[in-house]
Amino acid sequence: MSNAINPQTLFLSLQKSLLAELEVSSTSINHSATKGDATETNWIAMLDKYLPKRYQVSKAFVIDADGKMSDQLDLVIHDRQYSPFLFNHAGTLYIPAESVYAVFEIKQTLNANHIGYAGKKIASVRNLRRTSAKITHAGGTYEPRTPFKIIGGILTLQSDWSPPFSDSFNTSLNKLTSTESIDLGCCLKDGAFTVDYYKKNLQVTVKDGEVILLSFFLQLLTKLQSLGTTLAIDISAYEKWVD
Repeated sequence: MSNAINPQTLFLSLQKSLLAELEVSSTSINHSATKGDATETNWIAMLDKYLPKRYQVSKAFVIDADGKMSDQLDLVIHDRQYSPFLFNHAGTLYIPAESVYAVFEIKQTLNANHIGYAGKKIASVRNLRRTSAKITHAGGTYEPRTPFKIIGGILTLQSDWSPPFSDSFNTSLNKLTSTESIDLGCCLKDGAFTVDYYKKNLQVTVKDGEVILLSFFLQLLTKLQSLGTTLAIDISAYEKWVD
């Protein structure tokens, strides 16, 4: 008897369950805020469950040592192991910018307005100042790391365009600034996509069919792995707030 299993079968089952929950959110809940909250909860729960435990997934604001704050982010992937502090004030989470790997905007549909809106949200995080401290090791110290570019994306149920990833989609991406740029996304009914930027040109790769969620998940993992660990926070930069 073979003990082998095709992982694709497991992800197809997961995708079917998540898609069913998101469809319930979009059809049976009429209040837009409630519908949005339900959709966000489903995405956060799924990624928090299946991403490696070094990552934590939350809805949050992101802050920096200068007291500046991002817009509220629907989904933030941040460090679980090495972040010295998170702030939970009256049920609202505030995450230091140094601890953030990726941020996502969550909408019911993909369209030009939502892409532009997601870009503004992403930029509100990337524009924050991130500190970077030296890291002590047995042989001495490592110099502070240069901050990486935080991953930005958008998650939706479906696209308003037909075909889903048309020239209009590319045009919307091209209108974003480098700080607003979207790196990847998922339309559960239509496809997962990644965006590569080459100076003034961009290349979009789309995966559709039965493995949309699996494709998105693996694309996200690849991008997260490429970042390594988050920055070592310069605690002294935050000490001024407790003087």
